[in-house]
Parts: sequence; C-alpha cells; structure tokens
Amino acid sequence: MLLHSCCAPCSSAIIECMLANGIRPTVFYCNPNIYPREEYEIRKNEAIRFVTSKNLDFIDADYDYERWRNTMQGLENKPERGGRCLKCFTLRLTETARYASEHGFSVFTTTLASSRWKSLDQINEAGRHAAALYPSTIFWEQNWRKGGLQDRRNQLLKEYDFYNQQYCGCEFSIRRPEEAPK
Repeated sequence: MLLHSCCAPCSSAIIECMLANGIRPTVFYCNPNIYPREEYEIRKNEAIRFVTSKNLDFIDADYDYERWRNTMQGLENKPERGGRCLKCFTLRLTETARYASEHGFSVFTTTLASSRWKSLDQINEAGRHAAALYPSTIFWEQNWRKGGLQDRRNQLLKEYDFYNQQYCGCEFSIRRPEEAPK
C-alpha cells in the first residue's frame, strides 16, 4: 500500500487505522504545491517524525514547485475546490501512481480524503485518472473523514504537538488574517 501523505496531522489517524487493520503503508510525500519552501520543509519534517515513530518507510518525492506552478498557469484566481484544486490533486496523485507502478505497489490512496476542506469527489476523480494512466495500480477510494478518524486526528495533533498549518499549502490558498473564516 502506497499512502500519499499531505501532512502529519492528516496522516496520523489514517496510518494508525491502517496499522490496526494489518495494513503497513509506505508513506509517499509528494506535495510540490506547498509554498514557500520553508513551509514545505516544516510539514515534511513533521511527517517524517510521525512516520519514523511508527517504523514505516517514508518516500520524499522531489519538491518541484516550478513544475507545479507551471501546471497551475491560468488557474491562479480559481476558488478553493475549483479547477485548480482538481488539477493539483491530479498532478500529485498521478506522481503517486507512477511511483507505485514503478516500485511494485498495486494499491495507492491519499490522506487528502481526510480533509473536510477538500472535495472528496475531486480527490476520487484525480485518483481514478491517475490509476487509469498506470493500469498496474488501483486507487483505493476511501472517505477518511468517517469512523472517528477526525476525532482521533485531533487527539494525535495534541499528543504529538504537530505543527498544524493554517492553509492547504499552495500560495493561492494563503489567506490574510482578515479573510480567515470566523
């Protein structure tokens, strides 16, 4: 099982759930959308800290922000959950499927499906598209928001004192304080 991870807070409860059910994931960190680079490094290091505490393998995909930025050209002003997000998910999950195919993983899934701020339909569409490009892979569609995982995520966030980001990661999702939801 190759688990695409967006961050430690979102991954933690999912990883625990997988381990409790006899699934030992390899964590694939592919997030070229995260901006700035310092933010990427903080999130990556938190993910590594958690994954290594569980004695799991962590794969760090290359941080190719320029490729991501070029792929998003023309979508800069699209709203959250719009076309830019779908394209971003597709880019990241296609890279996950490629890695899975090239390294003998038949199934992949993503922690993106744990965020209530993301469109589950878009995530599943992106995963299905990615798996279709690499027929030796299957995308495991899973709503990781259910079954108490959101509550467990919040507990683990406190237990591990995770850095908890305030935006999805891309430069277009950074909100000024006056734009933050109340």
